[in-house]
Parts: sequence; C-alpha cells; structure tokens
Amino acid sequence: MSQTPIIILNYKTYTESTGKNAVQLSKYVQEASEESGVNMAIAPQAVDLYPIMNEVTIPVYSQHMDAITPGGHTGSTLPEAIKETGVTGTLINHSEQRLTLADVDAVVEKTRELSLTSVLCTNNVKTSAAAASFNPDYIAIEPPELIGTGIPVSQANPEVVENTVTEIHKINKDINVLCGAGISTGEDMKAALELGTQGVLLASGIIKADDQKQALLDLVSLI
Repeated sequence: MSQTPIIILNYKTYTESTGKNAVQLSKYVQEASEESGVNMAIAPQAVDLYPIMNEVTIPVYSQHMDAITPGGHTGSTLPEAIKETGVTGTLINHSEQRLTLADVDAVVEKTRELSLTSVLCTNNVKTSAAAASFNPDYIAIEPPELIGTGIPVSQANPEVVENTVTEIHKINKDINVLCGAGISTGEDMKAALELGTQGVLLASGIIKADDQKQALLDLVSLI
C-alpha cells in the first residue's frame, strides 16, 4: 500500500487527461511528487494504463473494474486485465460508476486475490460505515453533489468527513480514509488532513488548471 498522506488524481475522461495528454500529466504528477516529497498517485482511463506505466514509477490505479470472470463480457473491464498492466490498484464504486453491494464485495475480494490496492468510494457516513465491513485498503468519502463544483467537502460539510473517519475506524482502524469532492487548494488539503483523513482523491481542480504541475505543488504547499 502507498504511504500516507497521499493524493490520488482521478483523470476521469477529460480531454486534458486523455491519450498523450494523460502521459504528459502523469509525468507532471511524478515530478510534483518528487519535488514536494508528498506521495501522489494517478487513476487514468483503462485505455491509457499501458503507455503510462511505461513512463512513470508513481502508483497508478485503474478507475474501475467489473465483477466479472474471463469470458463473454464485451465492453467490461476484466480485473485480470487490469492486474496485467502492472497497476497498483483500482478505484471502486465511484459516484460516476456505481456498483451494487454484491459487486462491491466481489471486486474488493478480487483485489485481495490479485494483490491490488482497493480504494472504495462512498457518498455519506452510513455508506462509509457499511463499506468498512468489506475491509478495503482505502475508503474515499465524496458527497456527489460537491464533485466538480470547486466547493470542498472539507469546508462545506466537515462533519461528514469527521463522522466518516470515526465510524469507519470503529469497524476497522486500519482502513485509510481519503476525502474527495471539490478539493483543489492547499487550504483544502490541509483541512482534509486536520479532519483525520490520510489524503485526498481529486480531479478537475488539478486537471483543468492552466498549470497542472504548479496546481499540484500548491495543493501540498501547506502540509
């Protein structure tokens, strides 16, 4: 598992983080990580994993994988194929790629089987507590109404973050909690850590920045 605190940058499907842009952004993230001494990881689209893995050494995560086995599942993302790319782990149940509880359970189990790190995304305190029973490596709390708004959950709704950390650690104190949604500045990052999290999961605040590398350096400037 990656050391904490950690920043995981979700590339989503922005043009600024697709194809050649994804490879360049990955190099920026690695440079920012090396210059700041802060652990940074990335979650590109599945089609960009192989070329990125050849260019950087920072942790790389898949954005998703399906609860399927090898066979007839056209258009799905096979866990074994994700493993073969050499990635560190995968996001699971992001608000933009929701899974059923049964599939969450199956995918978390599959990550253990394949020795992949699991980052299970949740949207509130209750679902976070339920998610803790699956024993993922990380739980990332992201209220979906704040995603992409630039309004950080660490400031707009800090009690959600604090209560999530408390409830998760009642069930499993070894689970690392990340904070997402609206995170983009050094103040946001500092606030998230002060609320008891071990890092952040973020996207547009960095990806849409005019200077992506500088935005990352600014993000960690107060920790």
